[in-house]
Amino acid sequence: MKIYLDNCCFNRPYDDQSHLRIRLEAEAKLMIQEDIRNGHFKLVWSYMLDYENGKNPFRERREQISRWKKYATEDIIETETALRLATMLLDKGIRKIDSLHVACAIESGADYFLTTDDGILKKSIRVEQVRVTNPIEFIKEVAA
Repeated sequence: MKIYLDNCCFNRPYDDQSHLRIRLEAEAKLMIQEDIRNGHFKLVWSYMLDYENGKNPFRERREQISRWKKYATEDIIETETALRLATMLLDKGIRKIDSLHVACAIESGADYFLTTDDGILKKSIRVEQVRVTNPIEFIKEVAA
């Protein structure tokens, strides 16, 4: 199974853990990463993850997240196909950066696009080519 974690997902453990939802999403994300390390899931990386992570003002976080690239079985680069997909997603109301991330997941043939971003999650019904969900729901679906 191929999965794409967006930048929000990678950053979740660094968010304020005093909120239950954030703590649960962080724990679920860490479980998923352990499964990636153990070879249970294939991680998809992209130029958008490099771009967005590169803008992270916290050096330690930026470096920790970038280390996950070595676990990726694919690294999606910008292509005309991905840009066309992103434009279609943009037309469906998904923000520009988010549409590029989702387009990379679609281009890779990922089964799941994981995010903690409520904006993407609310519009996930508009995405047909990849299952968009949060780490908690992913765990529930895969463990079921």
